[in-house]
Amino acid sequence: MNRTTLSLIAGATALAAVTGFAVLTAPDPTAADDGVATAAARLPVERSSLLCPTPSTSDLAETTYTSFTPVTKGTENEGSAELRPATAGRPAEQGTEESEKESGEDDGGEEAAASAKPEKPVLEHKKEPGKPVTADTSGGEEPALLGTAEGRFAPGWTVQQTTEVAAGTGRGLQGVTCTAPDTEFWFPGASTATERTDYVHLTNPDGSAAVVDIEVYGKDGALETEVGEGITVKPHSSEPVLLSTLTDEEQTDVTVHVVVRSGRVGAAVQALDDSLGGDWLAASADPAGSLVLPGIPEDATAVRLVVFTPGNVDADLKVQLASPSGLITPAGNETVHVKGGMTTAVDLGDVTRGEAGSLVLTPTDRSVPVVAAVRVLRGQGDDQESAFVPAAREVGLRATSVDNTAKGSTLAVTAPEGAAKVRVTVSAGSEGGTPATETYTIKAGTTQNIEVPVPDDVEGTYALTVEPESDDAPVYASRTLTAPDDGVPAFTVQTLPDDRGMVAVPHTEEDLSVLQR
Repeated sequence: MNRTTLSLIAGATALAAVTGFAVLTAPDPTAADDGVATAAARLPVERSSLLCPTPSTSDLAETTYTSFTPVTKGTENEGSAELRPATAGRPAEQGTEESEKESGEDDGGEEAAASAKPEKPVLEHKKEPGKPVTADTSGGEEPALLGTAEGRFAPGWTVQQTTEVAAGTGRGLQGVTCTAPDTEFWFPGASTATERTDYVHLTNPDGSAAVVDIEVYGKDGALETEVGEGITVKPHSSEPVLLSTLTDEEQTDVTVHVVVRSGRVGAAVQALDDSLGGDWLAASADPAGSLVLPGIPEDATAVRLVVFTPGNVDADLKVQLASPSGLITPAGNETVHVKGGMTTAVDLGDVTRGEAGSLVLTPTDRSVPVVAAVRVLRGQGDDQESAFVPAAREVGLRATSVDNTAKGSTLAVTAPEGAAKVRVTVSAGSEGGTPATETYTIKAGTTQNIEVPVPDDVEGTYALTVEPESDDAPVYASRTLTAPDDGVPAFTVQTLPDDRGMVAVPHTEEDLSVLQR
């Protein structure tokens, strides 16, 4: 077996480990060789993992989990998806003698955690793809959840965690899309101010401990942190780290960088304000020269942009709003200068002015990688509520949004670089109904709030899938979920990146028949 064949086997093995098993087959020996590489085949994944953080510490919290898998061609007839409790972490300082003992370093706790009997699932999804399944919990003792989907439930599997908190710090609607494990996350828009209580939630899905560093960057650069390095997250467990325990410096806007030294984790920031409610801050898209922050609510009363560039090189960015009529430049905020390694914040006011809008950041000169997010306020006075819109990844082949309701959901789609057509599908409801599909044209440089075609017979919550019909122009999207409560305009926003339902498996010119011997 030659070296090329060994490399192909290694590549296929790595692919299976990350996205599910994909079968490689030998190319057709009768196919014509025209010197042009054959496009990679796209196959549905066969296994997916998702992690949901601890929802709340409030006794008044009511949480709903919604699981959904789109119907995907080419999948097997069997499979299932489920969410199981992780070991609850402590919302306290790291690095103490007690935490080291609890991590299993001194008493074999890691082996015990890996072999512990799994608890009963909070949610099981076994009936069929194409229909949402929900589960409800309440109180402040609910743990983080570890999720796995296999077979026909794996491609595009999406889980939404939505929590309503009636009163207290962080009151309002808090929503987050449960995330796949990874090794690096950026969170511009976090805070160490006295009125904010921000937790960095770290969830480890694996049978061995993960070691994580948390770096914090303020307006003058890196903040000195005492216990942010070498945080141990035990196997199959979750650790909420209170951001204010990592540094003595109080700053309104900081950027949090989560780096995994060993293993992998899911990460999200829970940002709770004493008077402005609270929500989850999801990770920004990876650092890039240009970014899109889609779907800022049209009735936003205040929008605060937070930008950070890694390294020592400054970035100069053009700020534009993709409105329903095209790209416009906010008066007084045409550009923003971001110093290297420092967090920059800009108040944009009511930039959307009652219309659908998405922020588009592009370099004015040379391209420097940046990350970004906005904090959005709705309402006035004591009835204000806050949420976050991070820079988003493209919709890609297909994006999925779950836990939608007939009157409380808004789908925003933007095509900043060129006109695009998108196909939007409403699933059957969690309590019955039939799916429906409609195609929309998004003009170049615009954002459109789409009136979703929900059939009259759809009951319960439903899922949305967004599928661009061409690759000519990138498409970005987000979903805003609202649930007004006693005058407070409670809301939460989730961006819609590609749902990772398909994986590209490249064809090869090598003869792989030896693999079948």
